[in-house]
Amino acid sequence: MRQASRLLVVPTHGKGLYAVTRPVQDFVRTSNVAEGLLTVFVQHTSASLLIQENADPDVCGDLEKFFSRLAPEGDALYEHVTEGPDDMPAHVRAALTQSQLSIPVLDGAAALGTWQGIYLYEHRRAAQSRRIVLHLLGD
Repeated sequence: MRQASRLLVVPTHGKGLYAVTRPVQDFVRTSNVAEGLLTVFVQHTSASLLIQENADPDVCGDLEKFFSRLAPEGDALYEHVTEGPDDMPAHVRAALTQSQLSIPVLDGAAALGTWQGIYLYEHRRAAQSRRIVLHLLGD
């Protein structure tokens, strides 16, 4: 059994989904692990990870519109406002999505479906530098 890990740093420029499929697949390919399990973990509480359709960019836009309505900025319900009006909604969005993904690796590649892509979902308005830990265990 072998294992490999890498830190992936993803610069963002505000709210939205950022495709990270290519660097994740590159990591898997260069790890020389043919079969195993890949863990993708984001080290933040105001960003998350999604596996989502990668063919039509309208999907990403529609998801952002939905989450903006679901967790709006400036809601009087929030007490945590010291880090800005977008911070608490970012925590809500992150709580409703995922901080880690587990993806099977088959034939030296992450076993994603035809229309699936891996995305970092940035929930804050300002530019950020997000850290994603990749860990692969297998043969």
